[in-house]
Amino acid sequence: MGTSKSEIFNPAQNRLAQLAKALGHPARIAILEHLFATESCICGDLVEEIGLAQPTISQHLKELKNAGIIQGNVEGTKVCYCINPKGWEEVKEFMGELLNKRPCNSDACC
Repeated sequence: MGTSKSEIFNPAQNRLAQLAKALGHPARIAILEHLFATESCICGDLVEEIGLAQPTISQHLKELKNAGIIQGNVEGTKVCYCINPKGWEEVKEFMGELLNKRPCNSDACC
């Protein structure tokens, strides 16, 4: 796979792509749904809830955290994760801007 040449795109396009990539796996959607349902979570709970191995869950959590969609706090030997409210608002804002655009309604299109 080639490089993305992200420098040729504006910051908003790059950020939306980062957020979309973080949301682009069904396991990450399942993790987010679980976090929304419980309002916080310990990583071990996710292994049982999602049904994937601990290293796989950890990788998905890392991707969501790097995108700023979730946040985590160390509590003893465990890390508790929850939805990052600012990050989630950013997801809604960027996705909303794109999804609210109108496609061509002309019969002359394609």
